[in-house]
Amino acid sequence: MAKRRQLRGFDLKQLEGVDHLIGVDEVGRGAFAGPVVAAAVVVSREFLESRWAVVKGARVNDSKLLTAAQREELWAEFEELAAAGKIHAHHGLAGVAEIAEFNILGATKLAMRRALGGIYPPEAFAVKRDEPDLFSSLEERASFQPTVAARVIVDGLPLRGFPYPHRAFVKGDARSLCIAMASIVAKVARDRMMVAMEAQFPGYGFAQHKGYGTEEHRDAVLRLGRCAEHREAFLRKLLAVRVDPAQMEFLG
Repeated sequence: MAKRRQLRGFDLKQLEGVDHLIGVDEVGRGAFAGPVVAAAVVVSREFLESRWAVVKGARVNDSKLLTAAQREELWAEFEELAAAGKIHAHHGLAGVAEIAEFNILGATKLAMRRALGGIYPPEAFAVKRDEPDLFSSLEERASFQPTVAARVIVDGLPLRGFPYPHRAFVKGDARSLCIAMASIVAKVARDRMMVAMEAQFPGYGFAQHKGYGTEEHRDAVLRLGRCAEHREAFLRKLLAVRVDPAQMEFLG
């Protein structure tokens, strides 16, 4: 309980001077198949002081430390909170082609931008001229006067060239309640995508390993070859240590 109170306390401090706090996190950066998915969750002081946040929020944690059943249960409660207008949440993704085009960091920024864009457009925040957004037009890169009293906090390191002013916190999903909530939203959303992908590309075990580099996943690729949802550069890393280079030819 004390740990969860610290998460709430962290967010209450970050709310100083603004009305809303937006926690952002992503999942899937290290996977060998499937998209990278990001989520944004908006909370207010009223929510952080609510009975749900004080009592039920004690179950919220970094999504990696929760079971699938616990994440699904919390997702359902988040939906109820969102329907009641007590929080807002949105997720976005960057697909395999975008990961190949922009690299995993650029694709992660794109997914985060899409998640945030479902809540507030970049124009609602002040944008620094010296940090142009890779994905925006020249007109969009101009400085804007902020129209929302909100602060964005992101798990990880500061994001250069990102259209949303933000504060970044390493291990933020273990420090902030709203970042931890975003990690759960992103994880559940991506897991559901990977389960659906198993039906489209049977035999790889996507529903079980969710595209990560398990032994079962590696063995399936050796049997079946790669599918359209495999990240080619990542897959080569997966196989490089255990597979003779001659065996890589069939992967293209």
